Amino acid sequence: MKSTLIQPSERSGREHLFSVPRALLRSPILPLDAPAPDVPFLMIVIALALFGTVMVFSAGYAYAAFRYGDAGYFMRRQAVWLAVGLLVMFAASHIRPSVYEALTPVFYGMTILLLILVLIVGLVGNGAQRWISVGPVTIQPSEIAKMTMVMMLARYFSVYEKEALDKKRRHNIFLYGTVFPGLIMLLPILLVMLQKHLSCIIILGTIGLLTILAAGVGTRYIGAFTALGGVGVTCLALFTDYTKERITVWRNPEAYPLTGGWQTLQGLMAIGSGGLFGLGLGKSVLKYCYISEPANDMIFTVLCEELGFVGAVSVLAMFGFLVFRGYRIALSAASPFTRITAFGVTTKIAVQVLLNVAVVTNTIPNTGISLPFFSYGGSSLVMIFFEMGMLLSFSRFSKITK
Repeated sequence: MKSTLIQPSERSGREHLFSVPRALLRSPILPLDAPAPDVPFLMIVIALALFGTVMVFSAGYAYAAFRYGDAGYFMRRQAVWLAVGLLVMFAASHIRPSVYEALTPVFYGMTILLLILVLIVGLVGNGAQRWISVGPVTIQPSEIAKMTMVMMLARYFSVYEKEALDKKRRHNIFLYGTVFPGLIMLLPILLVMLQKHLSCIIILGTIGLLTILAAGVGTRYIGAFTALGGVGVTCLALFTDYTKERITVWRNPEAYPLTGGWQTLQGLMAIGSGGLFGLGLGKSVLKYCYISEPANDMIFTVLCEELGFVGAVSVLAMFGFLVFRGYRIALSAASPFTRITAFGVTTKIAVQVLLNVAVVTNTIPNTGISLPFFSYGGSSLVMIFFEMGMLLSFSRFSKITK
């Protein structure tokens, strides 16, 4: 029996990168009888979000009481953003994938404008200018760039897939498979570089290259670009004062116990104090103004102290299941755009989790990477929910009977 849904792969005539697929001219909202989304994926997203909100309160109430005189400061705001995020995810999951594909160039262009705007009128914090204030809401355009760059690469390969993977014409693979998608990556990376945001540059570069690989471009064709990117990041790290300082501290944090090494040492102490089963939820000692930003980038260290090795591994297993279901959505996607976007968004979550854990365990230098669903922050949480809503929308189409 045929589904009444329009498959996003249905096209008419030759498209270009900025053309509007005909499917967009139909109703952009899915009908009431649309197939259900991937339920296990939805359940793990909700579980991580709820658990993350509980941890924001547990890890942040002491710091909130000290700084704001209100122990529930972080919890209330995170709960509000959680509710908003769930509504956004619900709405996003009911929008046709063809709409996302058609609007991708608009999203990408707006992101570039925001990345330029933040350099002009952005808020300055901790020596960096990375945020834009819109009333009570603070937006970090570099977080949006991670998603829109992936979507733009997916849109590009959905249009130029034949040219990018044309093995008979090597120059086509070089131009369409490496140079042009490389330019799509390079523009946001250069703008983020001006913000001195090394961690975001690494994430953008990593998910961008992996997305190009997922599109089918061979490793030998993007090897040179990968090498150039590695050289660029290394030069930025070695010849920029603030990154050089972080590398120096990373190599020997014990030599800077009251300055640059404080956050790392206190975090490692919290992780070690948790033991096998932890001190108990809410019973962390080092969150009492020892760990810097306990409800934000370092929240995983408090989780380890309170829930121990078992709790930490359980949370990582939950993220692993989320990534597994995300890749399953990608593999069963109905079009190149949905397949590549689902892969890129899922990879972004996986990379951020791995890098956050690597930072708090001092495996890599401290670069300020948040833990998805757990770190305090409203706009970033809503953005993650929007991405999860897109994947849920894609999963509806992956179940179409062909």
